[in-house]
Amino acid sequence: MSEPAIYQLRVTLLGVRPPIRRRLQVPSGITLRRLSRAIQVAMGWSGAHLHGFRIGRTEYGPHLGDGLDDVFYKIHDDSKVKLAKVLPRKGTGLVYIYDMGDSWHHEVRLERLLPREPRTHYPRCVAGARACPPEDCGGTGGYEDLLAAIRDSRHRRHKELVDWLKRCGYGAFDPEAFDLPRINARLRRIR
Repeated sequence: MSEPAIYQLRVTLLGVRPPIRRRLQVPSGITLRRLSRAIQVAMGWSGAHLHGFRIGRTEYGPHLGDGLDDVFYKIHDDSKVKLAKVLPRKGTGLVYIYDMGDSWHHEVRLERLLPREPRTHYPRCVAGARACPPEDCGGTGGYEDLLAAIRDSRHRRHKELVDWLKRCGYGAFDPEAFDLPRINARLRRIR
C-alpha cells in the first residue's frame, strides 16, 4: 500500500492560553527540515533561531558542524528524515522546539491522511487561531508578562514594552490576530 500523499497536522503552541494553533497540510514525504520551515512560517516565527524535533527519546535537528553535533546526545539530521517515517499513522505526534533560549514547544499531531488535490500548493495552512508571540519576548512567562503590560496602560512596563514591540516591527501587537491569506502567501514560497 502506498503512503497517503498529504498529511493534515494540528500544530499547537504549548504553555499558552488561550491556545495558539495552526492546521497544516503537507506532503507526507516532506523532510523534517522543510516541515520546520513550514511551521515557522505558519506560526509567524522568523526562522532566526535554532529548532529541533523530539519523538520519544529521539532528537532531530540541523547539524551544526565544528564538533558541536552530538556533544551531549545523538542528534539525527532533520534534512534527511521524511515526515512519513516518524509519523506513520493518524494520531501520532511529535514535539517541535523553536528558539532554544525562549524554548517554544509545539505539539504536532497527525490528524488526517488526505489525497493530494490537483493544482494545490503544499504546504498550506487551512485553519488557525491567534497570533504567534513576538520573538525574543522570553518564552511563555515573558509572553504572559508582555500581554499584561500592553493591555494595561498603567502597568509599570507598558510604555517600555509597547515601544519595544514597535522597534521590533510588531507595531500595535494584537494577540487575537490571524491572517490565513498572508500565511498561505508566505507558504507558497516554500518549494
